[in-house]
Amino acid sequence: MFRRSVIALPLILSAPSVWAAPQKAPVKKPFPKPRLIALDPGHGGRDPGALGYNGTQEKGVVIAVARELQKLLLSGNSYRVMLTRSTDTYVPLRERVARAQEAKADLFLSIHADSHSSPEVRGASVYTLSEAASDREAEALAARENMGDTAVAPSSTVARALVAMAQRGTVNDSRRLADTIVGTFGRSGIRLLPHTHRQAGFAVLTSPDIPAALVELGYLSNPGDEKLLTVRQHQVALARALRASVDAHFGSSGALKA
Repeated sequence: MFRRSVIALPLILSAPSVWAAPQKAPVKKPFPKPRLIALDPGHGGRDPGALGYNGTQEKGVVIAVARELQKLLLSGNSYRVMLTRSTDTYVPLRERVARAQEAKADLFLSIHADSHSSPEVRGASVYTLSEAASDREAEALAARENMGDTAVAPSSTVARALVAMAQRGTVNDSRRLADTIVGTFGRSGIRLLPHTHRQAGFAVLTSPDIPAALVELGYLSNPGDEKLLTVRQHQVALARALRASVDAHFGSSGALKA
């Protein structure tokens, strides 16, 4: 008889399976988005604004500077730019504010050129919103600028805007912006009006969540300022100073936002 042989096979034990949680996809940080700067060239269309000593119209000067500033801001891809008016058209003050708010602008610069009863007065100045004007000249200027929009009720509109701005910190941001512009203009050799940063109830500065300043580039009623404001080289110098002011306001690392 044949003996059946038994071959012992090694016992293979399978390792216990370990359940692994599915890996979550890494959260992508949003790509930094260039900040949006709203440029507001004053007046336009049927409203020429201030008239110069030799007949220069404010509306033409300010849109020329705004376009130069637009080109500078767009260079380097650090900013986006919107103009409240890009042609010689009339845009009501409340519509200018509404356009900037709808676009969710990060900064609002209203650009103007002033006039005065005395042809001796000259120099740039910067204004921020306040219910009480810092001086009579600022009060008179705000009244002239607000006159172009009959739908504006300055006292009530400004009071409500200031409350909302204070809650959001916009008032302080606007004042810091104005002080930055004054300092940059001074360092750039641009002639300044004494007591350069002033305050008044400008209807165009009443957006509660956008830091805003109104910049008077000079006095068209002064022959010297009028001549400078019509020279492209000076317009470019003003635009460069305003670009530097925007950079300084946001800081070198703050030009882009998440």
